[in-house]
Amino acid sequence: MSTDWLTAFLDFRPASLDPGTAFWAGVSGTTVSSPRGERGEFRTLLPPSGDAWLRVQRLEAVGPARVHLDLHTADPVSLRSAAEEHGAVLQHDAGFASYASPGGLPFCVVGSPGSQRAPAASWGTHRSLVDQVCIDIPHRQWQDEVAFWSALTGWAAQESGSAEFLRLAVPDALPLRLLLQRRDDDGGPVRAHLDLAADDPAAEVERVRALGASRRHDGAGWTTLLDPTGMEFCITDRRP
Repeated sequence: MSTDWLTAFLDFRPASLDPGTAFWAGVSGTTVSSPRGERGEFRTLLPPSGDAWLRVQRLEAVGPARVHLDLHTADPVSLRSAAEEHGAVLQHDAGFASYASPGGLPFCVVGSPGSQRAPAASWGTHRSLVDQVCIDIPHRQWQDEVAFWSALTGWAAQESGSAEFLRLAVPDALPLRLLLQRRDDDGGPVRAHLDLAADDPAAEVERVRALGASRRHDGAGWTTLLDPTGMEFCITDRRP
């Protein structure tokens, strides 16, 4: 079994679907596909070149917007077996399998992997790329969740230079990196947020603020913002 591609899904409630989708299309330099799915609940953010790695879903249940992962594989049966063996909980099975990690982060096992990464978007004075999903893990679930994601994907957890972060050794051909962050709190389920790499982080912060983001916090090498739906994301000073 192997994970051959990664997609980050942005899950919005009906009222936030249109503003959330428009914002992330603007952030990523993509265009929005026509709706698909039985209820028109899915949309794809299409890059100018390369294969899609960002998608949108309309959720009917109450609650805040969120991020979930799709793990694409040429062998979904084997990856599903591995997910269940390592402690994932099956949520839904209808042509694709929807799971929750042991700590509660939703993810799906699907086929149809992509093969060509999209390039960074250029904004004249700088470039940026949505290239990372950060999995935010409460302190008490840290060891179990790190072990789960490493065992499921087969990617080793590596030190990142900071005690609160580990990085999974995602193959370079895949469009998203996976960062694991240990939160200080012990409440709530595991969740995830998107990170952008930018070669001029200050310019990128101002660009996404003009699209509707609000600045929340300045960290050591990153800025945390909220999108128009209230969902958290970060701009980092990594090269895209």
